[in-house]
Parts: sequence; structure tokens; C-alpha cells
Amino acid sequence: MNFQNRVFGCAIVRAINANYNADFSHQPRTLPNGKVYATDKAFKYLIKNYLKDLYPSEKIFYFKTQKGDFNPRSLEETYDHQFPNSRKESKTEFAKDLLSCLDIRAFGATFAMKAKSGDNVAISIHGPTQINHGINIWEEDNIFSEQIMSPFADKEGAEMTTLGRQSKLQEGHYLHHFSINPKNLEEIVALAGEGTASLSKEDIEKLKIAFRLGATYFDSASKAGIDNELLFWVQLKEDSKKVFPTFGNLVKMRKENDEAIFDFSALEKLVEDNAEDVESVEVYYLSSSIKLENLPSMAKQFDIISGKAI
Repeated sequence: MNFQNRVFGCAIVRAINANYNADFSHQPRTLPNGKVYATDKAFKYLIKNYLKDLYPSEKIFYFKTQKGDFNPRSLEETYDHQFPNSRKESKTEFAKDLLSCLDIRAFGATFAMKAKSGDNVAISIHGPTQINHGINIWEEDNIFSEQIMSPFADKEGAEMTTLGRQSKLQEGHYLHHFSINPKNLEEIVALAGEGTASLSKEDIEKLKIAFRLGATYFDSASKAGIDNELLFWVQLKEDSKKVFPTFGNLVKMRKENDEAIFDFSALEKLVEDNAEDVESVEVYYLSSSIKLENLPSMAKQFDIISGKAI
């Protein structure tokens, strides 16, 4: 069954002595004013990685894969790998294939390749799920670097092994605003015709789980210390035409006795003032380590790991 409701929300990723999203100099990304941030691509990567591993029957198209020679596949090679012996002729046929991939139904795609005839085909799919850059809402942006030693010399005959350097953020709480508008797919689904997949309620449940657990699930040397800390989910009624502003400036954070406290006063007012348009409010969070204040009265609380009601 297709999902028809619009959603507004935010997801907070916690980084403790970690590098959630490095720039090309391997430093945590910073804005011109020094504030630490992460791109939307960093969060989407974690979501797609989780969906790929936990739901292997789902096709995830925009994710790096390797050929037998360990080189990454090109766009055309990825399409032929996902849809073997199925190179299509028309935009309609390509659109059907693309929308059978969960990540494209969720995030959209800009796609251009050659059809079976040799003609170029270009398709732009406006994804229902839009994610903003994540800004560190903690007041401190303390980045530190440390030297590390490789067990190998950089050249034959060298008397010393190679020295390297890694940089991490002491503490960060990255807030990504997101919105979901299923109507973004309506036109292309209609053009592609009968049998074309659209965003379903099952898709939304899978996405919600990946929003809750994708960062905690992923583990690497730099991302050790990265966790999903909070997911705030506001689902509007199906017939609502209300548009909410970004939640990026509506959640405040402070600490008392080293306990992280998130204040939702501004979001509480926004939700309460528009209660007639709101179908549900859900908050998933690390209940063992953080505290929430001033949640909307209709908000249902859940543990972010187990999903159990609090």
C-alpha cells in the first residue's frame, strides 16, 4: 500500500572522539565560522548501507560495488549488474527499473546512460525524502589530531616506518533535518505506467529503522564512537497541506552533571500550534544516556535501539 502522508523530522548522530564526516584533508568538516557539520550524503550512506545489509532482497542502486578485479563499477555497469540482460529502450522502461530500487524510491536519482538502441536516455527523479546537512548543535567544536605509526616503511631500505596522522572531533551532536513528501513521485510513476513501484508503507518502516540504527550499525576505525542518538518524527494527516520549517534551529542542547539534555520547547510550540494537521509524533532516543525536555503532549517515546515504548 502506498504511503500518502508527509513527514517532517530530525535525526541526531552523536560522535565521541570520532570523525563522522571527513573532508579531503581527513579533518572533520567545518563551516567558515568553524562550526562542525556533516553532509546529507554522509547520513544517506549510513542509511543505504543498513538497508543493503539488513534487507538483501531490496535493490540499492546508488552504492559503490566492485567488480572481480576490485575496481568500482561505472553507472552503466551497475545498471547491468542490477538488471542483467535487461538494457531497456525507453525512458518508461528505465523508470520502472529504477523505481524498483528502494534508495531511488526514497531519495530520487539523476540518471543518464545509453539505451539498447544506443540513444542517450536521461531521467531525473525527485525523491520524496530530502535530508539537510547535519550541524553540530553542541556548543563546542574541539578537533584534535594525533600521530599514528604504520608497521611498514615507505620505501625499501628505510630505517623507520611511516608516520601518519588522524583527526577526530572530541564531541559532536549532528542534527539532520529531513522531510518526506510522497507526492514528489506521483508524476513519474504515472508516466511510467502500471506496475511502477511507488513509496510504500513498508518502505517507510524500513527507512525509519535505518534512520534509527544506520549510524550505530556502521563501524570503521574513524566511525567508531558514532551512534544514532535521537529521531524525532512528525507525521501529518493525509489531507494536510501544512509545511513546517527546518528543525535545525528548534532543538537546543545543554549538559548538567555531564548528562546531555535536549530541549524541544520550540518544536513543542510548532507542533501544538498545528495539532489539527498532525497525525502522530514519535521520538526515538538513547534513553540510557540522554534526557528530553518539553516534548509535545502527543509525542510517543521509544528507545532508539530496541524500539520499545518508554
